[in-house]
Amino acid sequence: MPRLTVGDPAPALSLPSTTGDRVSLKDLRGRSVVVYFYPAAGTPGCTKQACDFRDSLASLTAAGYEVIGVSPDPLEKLTAFAEQEGLTFPLLSDPDHETLEAWGAWGEKTNYGRTYTGVIRSTVVVDPQGTVALAQYNVRATGHVAKLRRDLGID
Repeated sequence: MPRLTVGDPAPALSLPSTTGDRVSLKDLRGRSVVVYFYPAAGTPGCTKQACDFRDSLASLTAAGYEVIGVSPDPLEKLTAFAEQEGLTFPLLSDPDHETLEAWGAWGEKTNYGRTYTGVIRSTVVVDPQGTVALAQYNVRATGHVAKLRRDLGID
């Protein structure tokens, strides 16, 4: 799938979340939203990244950003992960990969010399009008949130 670039309209997003509600990007119009895509809840890298977002949530919120995490995990696994790690932002379940594909976060990857299809760790920032303000693909789990904060001018 093609990747999003700055200025693109953000694709539709409406998925079940750990908050018990369906989270829709349309309902968040008028706010800036950080949407991050990750492969699997509970793995070391994804846990590190989620906890980094948790630990930066107050400053991101103070700067006007909502945070949403999206993975192909079932909602039950995401709910347990959020409870275990004390995550207070919504995690969304996309088991059919439709949203991941639309946002360019599903595709061919290479890991340890093996090529396969899966989640491309990515972060997309959507402005209040629903336009892509920042799109980062193949990000590292460790240190990504700190870099994102710098890129957004928060630090």
